[in-house]
Amino acid sequence: MPISCIVRLVSYLEIKNLHTHFTLRGGSIFSPSKKVVRAVDGVSLNLEKGEILGLVGESGCGKSTLSRTVMQLIPATSGSVILDGEDLSELSKSEVRKRRLDFQMVFQDPYASLNPRMTIFSTLAEAVRQRRPELKGDALFSRVETLMATVGLDAKVMRKYPHEFSGGQRQRIAIARALAPEPKLIVADEPVSALDVSIQSQILNLITSLRNDLGLTMIFISHDLGVVHYIADRIAVMYQGKIVESGPAEKVFHEPEADYTKRLLASIPKLAACS
Repeated sequence: MPISCIVRLVSYLEIKNLHTHFTLRGGSIFSPSKKVVRAVDGVSLNLEKGEILGLVGESGCGKSTLSRTVMQLIPATSGSVILDGEDLSELSKSEVRKRRLDFQMVFQDPYASLNPRMTIFSTLAEAVRQRRPELKGDALFSRVETLMATVGLDAKVMRKYPHEFSGGQRQRIAIARALAPEPKLIVADEPVSALDVSIQSQILNLITSLRNDLGLTMIFISHDLGVVHYIADRIAVMYQGKIVESGPAEKVFHEPEADYTKRLLASIPKLAACS
C-alpha cells in the first residue's frame, strides 16, 4: 500500500506568539511599585524567502522592540522566532553570535551605527571576513569593491571615513555592511526616516533593486504607510504591541479594515491642489 503523508509548508521566517515585556520599577524606597510594559504582546507573522514584509505603526507601538527581539538583541519573554527551520529563541548566546551572520540589521541613523574611526574599506572588509575569513589582499579588496558598486558607490572613496559622506551615502554604506556577511534575512528599522525625501526615494529604489537582483528577504519597518506600500509585498500594521491588520500591500493600503490603519492612511501628507 502506498504510504501517504502530509507535508506542512514552513515559512522562511516564522514569528510565533511572541511576547517581549519589560518591568518598570517606580515609587519610593518605602512604597516601591512596578509596572509591566507589554511592548510586544502576542505577535505572530510569517515571511517567505525573497519577500519584503512592511511593518508599520506609530512611534511607541512596539515595532522596534519586535525587530530587536527577532534579531535576538532583546530576549523574548515568550514565543518563538524560527529562521529557516531553526528556533533562534532556543539558542545560547554563543550560538546566537555565530548564527547572527544570517540575519543583519540596518538602523535608522547610519552615522551612529558606523565606527567613525574606521574607513569604509575597513568597515566592509571586517564584515566580509566574518563570513569569509580566508579572503585577503586583492580578493578582499575586490569583494569590498563589488559591495560598493552594488549599493551605487564609487570604490575610489573606500578609504574615506563616515563623516566625509552625506546621510544618503552613509545609509548606502550601512546597507553594504549588512550585505557583506551574505545574510539570509535583513531587518531594516526606519532606514529612510532620517533622510530628505529625494534621498529617501533613492534608498527605496536601491532596496527594490537589491531585492530583485539578490533575492533579499527583508522586514522593512517604518511609521509611514506610504513608504511601506511602495516597497513591501505584504504589510503588517502594529498598534500597542499587537498586529491589528496584515495582508497584501495593495489590499491593506487601498482597502484597510482596521480603524487604526485608516488613521495611518489619513495621516499621509497630500499635495495641496493648485488654485
